[in-house]
Amino acid sequence: MSNYMLTVIICNNIFLVFFYYLNTQVLIPKLLVKEKWFWYVLATLACLIFFLYIPREIARLLVPPDPQTNIPPYIRNPAYKGMIRGGVGPRRRPLADPYNTVIFLLVFTFGTCVSVVQRWLQTEQNRKETENEKLNTELSFLKSQVNPHFFFNTLNNIYSLAIVKSDKTATAVLKLSSIMRYILAETEQRLVPLQNEIDFIHNYIELQQVRLTNKVKVHFDVSGNTGELLVAPLIFIAFVENAFKYGISTKEESVIDFSLQTVANEIEFTARNFIIQSENNLQENTGIGINNVKRRLELLYPEKHHLSYGVKDGFYSVNLTIYT
Repeated sequence: MSNYMLTVIICNNIFLVFFYYLNTQVLIPKLLVKEKWFWYVLATLACLIFFLYIPREIARLLVPPDPQTNIPPYIRNPAYKGMIRGGVGPRRRPLADPYNTVIFLLVFTFGTCVSVVQRWLQTEQNRKETENEKLNTELSFLKSQVNPHFFFNTLNNIYSLAIVKSDKTATAVLKLSSIMRYILAETEQRLVPLQNEIDFIHNYIELQQVRLTNKVKVHFDVSGNTGELLVAPLIFIAFVENAFKYGISTKEESVIDFSLQTVANEIEFTARNFIIQSENNLQENTGIGINNVKRRLELLYPEKHHLSYGVKDGFYSVNLTIYT
């Protein structure tokens, strides 16, 4: 290979690198991304024309070619030589070198594809970050609704004990303190150990039983291995609250049943209470608690939970299954 041809190759490669970065760093952000299609195509054609002629002329100035040894490849083609000897066909180098044209377009197309894919990935990442931020904000808002709602009901219970100067008031305050400690320490996390949530429900039930008479029977059965499972905090408490709110009578015996069962990575929680006749339309009076937990389930366990509730044979039941 002659010095001239080597210089041409070096110049071509240098300009290919230059046009690659010109395309990815300038033309695409300034023209293609802004949908200035005409100017982008025009700039591409201008770069192509520049590449086909300028590098070769620069090489010619640096290392003048030897007419005998630096014959272009297309002239060495026997068919081309025959055309020249026969007096037909062009004697000058074609206006466009097909080989260099293809190489330029490949480099330009590759740079465009890489830039488009990078921008798409960045857009997807930004979209996911925005969605996650939105979900976290909404979850924080929903969780902030749980605490005041819960404390409002519990303080009302303790107030009723204080009014009658019950000896159970002090015990109720201690139970509330334990519950508050759990809420302040654990509920800032997205997930907590399931056993902690079970202990929290036990404390809540004991707190409620402080103000209840012997006519109210409450059962909470837990079965399965709960040691390694995680669950969203305060995800069951709304159903427990509603059972106490709508399933207790001061005149007749009342029974409230809670159960929590785990099988592999599946958690099934059930709440069941007899409907007190004095309450009008239980399903319309469940308050913000049920709607809150339904929305949290949609955000935290999309397509990984099943919630059903309704009235049957005078009992109101809730069944929640979570797939962790």
